[in-house]
Amino acid sequence: MKKALTIITLTPILLLLLLLTFLSVKYSPVYVYRLITQNVADVFDYQLYSNRTIKGADSTFQFPKNLQQEYVENLFQERVLQSGFNSFDEWAEKSQTTALIFIRKDTILYEAYFNGFDRDSYFHSQSMAKSFISFLIGAAIDEGLIHDINDPMTKYIPELLQRDQRFKKITIKHLLEMRSGLRYNTSFLPGTYIHAPWHDEAIGYYHPNVRKLLLKKVEIATEPGEVFQYCNYNTSYLGLILERTTQKTVSEYLEEKLWSRIMEYDALFSIDSEKSGFEYMPSRLIARAIDYARFGRLYLNEGNWNGNQIISKNWVLQSTREDKSLPRSIFPEWFGDGCKRVYYGYQWWGHANCDSTFQFAASGNLGQNIYVIPEKEIIIVHCGNSLEHYGDFDLWQIAEQIVNE
Repeated sequence: MKKALTIITLTPILLLLLLLTFLSVKYSPVYVYRLITQNVADVFDYQLYSNRTIKGADSTFQFPKNLQQEYVENLFQERVLQSGFNSFDEWAEKSQTTALIFIRKDTILYEAYFNGFDRDSYFHSQSMAKSFISFLIGAAIDEGLIHDINDPMTKYIPELLQRDQRFKKITIKHLLEMRSGLRYNTSFLPGTYIHAPWHDEAIGYYHPNVRKLLLKKVEIATEPGEVFQYCNYNTSYLGLILERTTQKTVSEYLEEKLWSRIMEYDALFSIDSEKSGFEYMPSRLIARAIDYARFGRLYLNEGNWNGNQIISKNWVLQSTREDKSLPRSIFPEWFGDGCKRVYYGYQWWGHANCDSTFQFAASGNLGQNIYVIPEKEIIIVHCGNSLEHYGDFDLWQIAEQIVNE
């Protein structure tokens, strides 16, 4: 009896040790350590990693202020009521909102920070970083370093052909539009919303050598172009292509092409490890909220910054407008297929409306948004650390209110 109890007690421990050993061999001990100690990602993760500094401009455009606090907070009234709170301030606190900026026609109507954050705080971009990587692809095309978005990715990463000849069918455009057909495991632990240890988002986020992962491990699941699959490896491959074509780190190229030209503050970009030195392209850019607003202003003005074309107008339009030639059947059902629908551009999200208006956004987990309403010349920046009382569609509803005013 005693022996049986000992076996029953030790079996789960032995199974756990076997699992951890398997994961350490398959992915690396560092991955397992990060997975256990960090578990669910949050906006303070960058503090646990080495970061490259991206220098801002010596001087740049400053948004004038004409504060209309009551007007902006009233726009969120429906969200506040849906959340069951009595006031905007209570919602901001409980939703873990950290920043909210509302700009119309280059004038700040609202700028406020919450839950211990202020204008000088760093704000984790999460997947808003993808839109910045998209910008850099456009910059590299403008420079002639990348020939065309229809180039196969193997033109720039030829060693992938040694593993699978099908990589030559995947174009840069496929990577930009999340239609590459790469295998991407999205399983969770049973009965939870916690990523399984083999969930590719976790693997890509915590792996200490993402470059090696891309070159040696990532596989193809389906024919490119056939299905939309939100996959962080797409953005990481774009970053690898940028490294190859620019002969610079992505941080250096981002500083050269964007930050040192229009941004007020320095930014950070986390790397996977000191040894590897590869930026985590999909989501670990860290900047000030007001500089996210400047990025929104650049795209609102179709790449023009006070008379200086920072990125080609054509690239901005291609990146943020809906490609209506794509069949709606390739997208998930929640995108919708009526006149009101979600679309996805070149690492930018979009909202199409029945009156033919549209909005576009850089969006990230836990409530990060740079939301642009072109017809009203409005930029909304929201940063946070939770999705419990806030979601991307909230700004779509607010855009509808504004357009119908």
